Amino acid sequence: MKYGLNIKPEGALDFLSLGALIHRLDPGIIPFRKAAECQIHVSGGEFNCAANLADCFGLKTGVASAMVDYPIGELIAERVKAMGVKPFYKRFKHNGVNGPNMATVYSDRGLGVRAPVVFYNRANEAGALLKPGDFDWPAIFGQGVRWFHSGGIFAALSETTGELIVEAMKAAKAAGAVTSFDLNYRAKLWNIWGGADQAVSVIHRIVENVDVLVGNEEDLQLGLGIAGPEVHSKSKLDPSTFFGMIGDVVKKYAQVKVVATTLREVHSTNHHSWSAVAWIDGQTYTAPECELNVLDRVGGGDGFASGFIFGLLNGEAPLDAVKLGWAHGALLTTFPGDTTMATLEQVRAFAKGGSARIQR
Repeated sequence: MKYGLNIKPEGALDFLSLGALIHRLDPGIIPFRKAAECQIHVSGGEFNCAANLADCFGLKTGVASAMVDYPIGELIAERVKAMGVKPFYKRFKHNGVNGPNMATVYSDRGLGVRAPVVFYNRANEAGALLKPGDFDWPAIFGQGVRWFHSGGIFAALSETTGELIVEAMKAAKAAGAVTSFDLNYRAKLWNIWGGADQAVSVIHRIVENVDVLVGNEEDLQLGLGIAGPEVHSKSKLDPSTFFGMIGDVVKKYAQVKVVATTLREVHSTNHHSWSAVAWIDGQTYTAPECELNVLDRVGGGDGFASGFIFGLLNGEAPLDAVKLGWAHGALLTTFPGDTTMATLEQVRAFAKGGSARIQR
């Protein structure tokens, strides 16, 4: 037992996530209304963690998701494979006209005073059709899974996706896996079918089965329905508001042993101040602050969660786990796309206070 968590020493999979796979069309710094071409990034908050943990941190990971049998699905499946993630797919046939589809996210990066823009086309999304009974959890967890993860974006997709997460969390707990949930509150998604009250109701039933929570103070307030304390932070990097809410979180969910989040102050699109904090089994830990020159901010939070979870799975000291997450999230903002291009050596060097001096 470490960090208050009972982490299995080994398993067929170190980490399994459940969520929707998407593809993001990215014209870079050109606004979409003026774009002539774009890059295609494969993503999904839950998948990103599995991809980062496999590709950078060398863990055995898997993703349970929907897959549509058409060229976009094949493109996404190829990228999942390229990142070293084992797929568990519920397959859907495309009717050649209107779906079901693999969701599309459109974004442009912005620059300087011009903020990034993100919007969706999740019409008839296969991921939103996923429901309890679609996966054979006893067979999947029966192989041995050390850590199971899902998130609030997937929970918000439909009336059935949250129920599927609850089913999966219960199966994970029964099989002895540590469970984590990234609150990732997205008002746009919840407002389509349930709104804020529905979000709190669904997330409550998920978090009852969760050991490790990822989310900032806004996520805790909107996702868990916990009132924020009257703390007026001088800076977005001041963790006092976040730490001030932990008591209410663990009063409501006594089984939660770890709560962590990134801290980010946005000075301009390409200049952020960056830190991270965690409450681990009653103790608080804060990463250093650093200044980021941001290329592509999408996926930075998942980058933090991945490095932090690796630290916990690897038995690192609590502060070192926070620093690994902080370092990996920072590095991830320097690459295009939502998933990692960093090496573990780079992450460890930065976590120890490494610099950007040229490597010769």
